[in-house]
Amino acid sequence: MKRGQSGLSLVIGIDKPQGMSSHDAVNRIRRMFGERRVGHMGTLDPLATGVLAVCVGPASRLDAYLTNHDKTYEARIAFGAQTDTDDAAGEVIRQAAVALELSDATFAQEYLASIVGPRMQMPPAYSAIKKDGVKAYEAARRGKAVELEARPVEVRAAELLAIDTDDAGRVFWDVRLEVSKGTYIRSIARDAGLELGSAAHLSALRRVRAGRLGIEACVSLEEAGRSGIAAACDPVDLLGFPALEVDVRMAESIRCGRPLPLSALDPDAVHAHELGMRCIVFRDELVALYETDPFRGQAHPRCVFSQGVFRGTHR
Repeated sequence: MKRGQSGLSLVIGIDKPQGMSSHDAVNRIRRMFGERRVGHMGTLDPLATGVLAVCVGPASRLDAYLTNHDKTYEARIAFGAQTDTDDAAGEVIRQAAVALELSDATFAQEYLASIVGPRMQMPPAYSAIKKDGVKAYEAARRGKAVELEARPVEVRAAELLAIDTDDAGRVFWDVRLEVSKGTYIRSIARDAGLELGSAAHLSALRRVRAGRLGIEACVSLEEAGRSGIAAACDPVDLLGFPALEVDVRMAESIRCGRPLPLSALDPDAVHAHELGMRCIVFRDELVALYETDPFRGQAHPRCVFSQGVFRGTHR
């Protein structure tokens, strides 16, 4: 076995701690499992905590299939000050009065209801979006302004959890937001301040769901180190595609990346002959992703794993 190839292929849900970048969390997993090929599915800022799906070994090829899902966050919006990073890590660049109505739960929920739906959103100046090959936050740290463009996003749901105040006259909204991929919660906080005649920034953020992976299925980095492969999640469940079991003969064809006749797939599976992606399972491992084409009577390979992805022990 080559150095940096652990022989493992699995997905782990990590509850990322505050103060650690997603990249640092991945490096911790690399050291734990002795595996170079480790990737995460959806960056969390150092300020944020919560769900971070980490793929180890050949499972890292699932990246494209796990990053496009909606995400759910619990966030705290602090009114009274705007920062250059739009979160609590930045420098205050503007302060504003906090109107009494911002402390009213009915007013807050009505505003949150108004932001549900598609909209164009301006990303934070400190973001990983590249402009002319340079990440926006790298340019911002050098004092150079980058002209970012507004991007289409969608807020699927927005709920007020609580309102709090402090002796300094600041108001805090605790909210739950379900959003499309690429939505910046920092921008939602910043825009709330601007749209409500005040100033605001994101003071706390916790991701509680990313696609089908919820916080209840995640473990700390310390627990991942103690549990090893026992901490693995079921990739079939995370993907949400119907699963089809294959026999030894069919598994050999799959490893070679050959198209499969639909007649060879599990005839008892209700989804076997419908159009769409399928998880191909052999001996309790995810061995490939195929896309069925009922018009041609075949299923075609979209991702074949050199080593099957472990389906975990908690199903």
